[in-house]
This record gives sequence, structure tokens and C-alpha cells, in this order.
Amino acid sequence: MIIGVLKEPSPETRVSLLPEHIATLKKWNVEVLVETGAGVTAFATDKKYEEAGAGISSKEKIVEVADVILSINQPADVRPKPVAVLLGIFQPLFNPGLIKEWADKKYTVFSMDMLPRTTRAQSMDVLSSQANIAGYKAVLTAATMYSRYFPMFMTAAGSIPPAKVLILGAGVAGLQAIATAKRLGAVVEVFDTRPAVKEEVQSLGAKFVEVEGAADASKAGGYAVEQSEAFLQKQKAKIGEHVAKADIIITTAQIPGKKAPILITDEMMYGMKNGSVIIDLAAATGGNTEYTQNNTTITHNGVIIVGNSYLAAAMPSDASKLYGKNVLNFLQLIIDKEGKLNLNFEDDLVKGTCVAYNGEITNDRIKALL
Repeated sequence: MIIGVLKEPSPETRVSLLPEHIATLKKWNVEVLVETGAGVTAFATDKKYEEAGAGISSKEKIVEVADVILSINQPADVRPKPVAVLLGIFQPLFNPGLIKEWADKKYTVFSMDMLPRTTRAQSMDVLSSQANIAGYKAVLTAATMYSRYFPMFMTAAGSIPPAKVLILGAGVAGLQAIATAKRLGAVVEVFDTRPAVKEEVQSLGAKFVEVEGAADASKAGGYAVEQSEAFLQKQKAKIGEHVAKADIIITTAQIPGKKAPILITDEMMYGMKNGSVIIDLAAATGGNTEYTQNNTTITHNGVIIVGNSYLAAAMPSDASKLYGKNVLNFLQLIIDKEGKLNLNFEDDLVKGTCVAYNGEITNDRIKALL
């Protein structure tokens, strides 16, 4: 079997596999072809891939011969052979038309962002591994853009108060953001609709902001869920109080298959301090503010709003290392000991991640969107 690794389109800097991952695939009797220059932006040269046992080839050759094609984003301008397997983060709930197109061409499509978020799946959870990096980089980005110190300083010229950081959403990205902001000396407050995360938030040294009456999110796989109108009004009032005091706000709330909820309204923003910074990690699905623009930084009423869905790509070496390890762990489920493709749809992880097979869309939610 041949696995092909494609070069990602700009501004993506990550790559699906690093040279260090190739040895594992070679042990599985799998041949690996890497597109010329695929790993350059992640500081992995073609020479390193060749030394690890991979072949270097053109995109055209790879899509012609590969049985499994790895990419992070949707591969552009490629026409793999029929029945080829495509594996990446394809956001099928936002791109159902693309999945239908691929299904019609008889491709088998695995979208890693559809992986069931269970204990067994943790070693393959690309969303968590990349969100961890995004949460870390969000705080560092904010610290760079903020016009004041993060920690408290006592100097001969006077005292500098610590920055006040508000984090909306205590998932993987939010928890890493808390830890990083605390290391930098900030005072951190956290809002989340899930009471279950309160203990984790407090263990990291942050204050948990509670709003009673939230819908149960225990079965949502770590995501936010839609809330009642009454709760949304209480949430809006409580968040508004804390937004006005914050110097830095990091927002992370997303709902699978839906536009990200607006947590910071225009009215709230007008109450914020000049020079405040918002890092919106939900920018790819519309953002948690009314002014967020994906992959763009704007200033509105003196508030800097950073919409960045590529923050994990700001650390391409470690991001690629973690992503590649997630992919290897998943590939073990669909490659047998002889190095051949073995799709066992009795496995809930294989079934849950597959969105197209044998000319059909296999995910009911995607079918409903079409």
C-alpha cells in the first residue's frame, strides 16, 4: 500500500507526517510518498524524509498512485484514483457539498474532526492536540499585542497592576490558555456553560464565573450546546459585567455544525477599555464577536480583535508532530499487519470518522444538511 502526503496550501505551515513518523509506517510494510517541499514550512526537508525512507514525488504522481492521501486541509486541484482514501480535517458539517462531490467520485473519506470524542479516541484526537497549541499561542499573541505588562510589577516609578484575562470556554484550548496566562502573571477569570469544568478551572488558579440554568453539555463531546433564551439573557448580563473589566479576552466557544455563538455583543464592546485585545479562536465558524473576521486582525472602537483559525500553525514543528502521531494511531485501525487497507466499520471510531464510502455519504448529519 502507498500513503501519500500532500503539501498544504498557504497560509498553512503544518504537514500531515514528519520524517520521524515514517519509520512506523515502514514497519507496517507501507510505502510513503511525500510531495516535494511538503514539510519545508514545518522545518522538515525533503532530504530528511528521504533519509527516513520516504520517496519524494510530485503531487500529480502521488494522487495517481496513492491508496491513502493525507492532508490537513481540503486538498486543492487533486483527482485521486477511484476508491482512494482521503484523510484530513475537512469540516464536513460546513462543507457537505464537497463531501457529496467526493462520494460521487467513489472516494472513501475520513474526516478526523468527526472522530468520536471518547476515552479510546484520545490518542487520535487531532482537535484536542491542535487546540492545546492554539490556546497557548492565543495568550502569547495577546501578550505581544497588549500595550501593557501581564504580571504585576512593583517599581521605583510606581506599581503596575496585573492584566485581567477573561477566557470564554474551558475546553482544551481554554484550559491551556488559563495555564499560560497564569504563568505570565495575569489574573484569570473563566466562563463556561458546563459546571463540570469548574474544578479544573480552579485547579489552574483561575476564578470560575457561574451562570445557573445551563443546558446539559455532558454528552456533547467537549463542545458547547445550544441554550435556552432565558439562559442566554442571564449569560449575556453576566459576561457583560466581566467583559467591561477585562484587558484580554480569549473566546473558544463553538457548536459542531453550527455558526459560533455571539458571546461578545456590540454593546459589550463599547464598554471595553481602549487597547483591550480579543483573540477569537472560533473565527473559522463565524466568531464569538459580531466583528470577528477569520484570519484578519481589526480594531473596533479601540479594541483589537484577532480572528485566527491557524494559531496551531504558528508552531508548525510541534503541531505537525502531534497531528502526525494522532494520524498514525488512527491508521492502525484501518491498516492490517500485512500493510493492507482493512476498513472495519464495526469499530465505532472508524465508522464515526468515515463520512463517505462506496459512493455514498455515510454520516446522517451530512445527509440532513444536503
